[in-house]
Amino acid sequence: MAKVEVSMPKMGESITEGTVIEWIKKPGDAVEMDEALLEIGTDKVDTEVPSPAAGVLTEVKVDEGDTVDVGTIIAVIETDASEAVVVESPAPEAPAPAEPAPAETETAAPAPSTEAPAADAQALAMNGASGDGVDVLMPKMGESIMEGTVLAWHKQPGDSIELDETLLEIATDKVDTEVPSPAAGIVSEILVPEGDTVEVGTRIAVISASGSAPVQSSQAAAPASASPAPALAAEAAPAHSGDGSPIPRKGPDGIFFSPLVRSIAEKEGVSLAELQSLSGSGRENRITKADLMAYLRNRGQAPAAVPAAPAPAVASVAATTPGATPVAAPVSFEPTQIAQAGESRVEIIKMDRMRQIIAEHMTRSKATSAHVTSFAEIDVTNLVRFREANKAAFQQREGIKLTYTPFFVFAAVEALKDHPILNSSVEGQEIHVRKDYHVGIAVAIGKTGLVAPVIRNAGQMNVIGLAHAANDLASRARSKQLLPDQLSGGTFTVTNVGSLGSIMGTPIINQPQGAILATGAIKKRPMVIEDPNIGDTIAIRSMMYVSLSYDHRIVDGAMASSFLRRYTDVMESFGPHGELR
Repeated sequence: MAKVEVSMPKMGESITEGTVIEWIKKPGDAVEMDEALLEIGTDKVDTEVPSPAAGVLTEVKVDEGDTVDVGTIIAVIETDASEAVVVESPAPEAPAPAEPAPAETETAAPAPSTEAPAADAQALAMNGASGDGVDVLMPKMGESIMEGTVLAWHKQPGDSIELDETLLEIATDKVDTEVPSPAAGIVSEILVPEGDTVEVGTRIAVISASGSAPVQSSQAAAPASASPAPALAAEAAPAHSGDGSPIPRKGPDGIFFSPLVRSIAEKEGVSLAELQSLSGSGRENRITKADLMAYLRNRGQAPAAVPAAPAPAVASVAATTPGATPVAAPVSFEPTQIAQAGESRVEIIKMDRMRQIIAEHMTRSKATSAHVTSFAEIDVTNLVRFREANKAAFQQREGIKLTYTPFFVFAAVEALKDHPILNSSVEGQEIHVRKDYHVGIAVAIGKTGLVAPVIRNAGQMNVIGLAHAANDLASRARSKQLLPDQLSGGTFTVTNVGSLGSIMGTPIINQPQGAILATGAIKKRPMVIEDPNIGDTIAIRSMMYVSLSYDHRIVDGAMASSFLRRYTDVMESFGPHGELR
């Protein structure tokens, strides 16, 4: 018998936790090595996690929707199928009526019960146990998350609930997710109404042991059913009722709908039939938020499909606050709406999750590093001729296109070898110089954002190896198939801003790295050629600008200029009749 424990992977250098979005495999399923086991989400990326071994998935330790620390054991795989013993998730063991009572009596005593370790550990770790029950706290959904908004309560005061059963849905600036109950019992109090935003750690509900206490309705429980938030209640139900039925986790065809998609669909009145008619771009045709928002924008263009009510709501905001942008008004702007205020027309677009993450990381990088950018101009005429002469044979032999990216990365690594300080990061008062060259390459995801997957050990590859690595990473990024370790551990980044026509750029450093190189578009220009034999001549040459943004705390201008000089020499060394190296 050989058991392999699956841990929550580290998706980035600053990531400390991850959320289980969906288990692709279930207990008892056979799984191959590197086959997708589950899908997780962090504040940087949603991705599939491959199985670390072939065998049978015998145990799932973390439910869908749960957030756990990096390194937490989330599943067990038995590599010997004949020895596999499937263990169901711990939730079914907890509902026994005798178990909640010890959980309450043990809150004041240090000796733990051996009967309900999972329930006690989770209740005491994330929530506070009191004499009247278990306090449910607003969970921390990410390292930088300070608050959360209650989207919907799945249970009301007086309802019974099982351990790990969905209690409510919350939203943060990074993720929307369901929150499981930390204990079995009865929901005795709801302290925060739907629509309210509170700080992480705030007490939002109380769960009492079954039959141990009368149901109490707090001052915040009433608004959930009746009063103090009439505007929110009005918008949450009648304005977006759809066909009157809730959206299930899975449709009749088996397609999974994420909590975020279901929340938006119910809010915007999208029926299950409409969702099933959409063509999803996610894994196994799953509908993503981008798919649903695109559908809503298109549906909103048809006069018959847009309810009459939202238009007056926007107009009333403009009327009550003339000349002001109605951003702060309690009106939903998903999907895009156009509001007119006075003489101006403003289109309000809510940032999607990727755009919010990019915005946070870019502002953090600018606040962390002292950014300076240096530029160089390179004559890549010989490289262009070399690629043109070899690209057809290369594609036929290797099965992939020969782009400029592997040449850019190759030259960067050669320059880094001579200037190791640019392959480093600042850790407090120390400079950590990396001896391996893990080069990130920026990959645009349509027009919505970008990621920077990492070519690991790029210093050990030639141009051919780099071409295959770059092609694989770009394909995985665009099809959302990147593996966890392909997004972390980068020591230097190369971004090709010229791929879309920009002649140069001033990129922002990808923290915690010390520098990033941007390659501009290759353009033909008349240039003066210095020849000692015939003197100066004018010729048409293929020219390219490169820019190096670096952390001025550890890299000075002279070092940056020397790096660019070495990079230029390598780029100009590719001969038109040479061989790939």
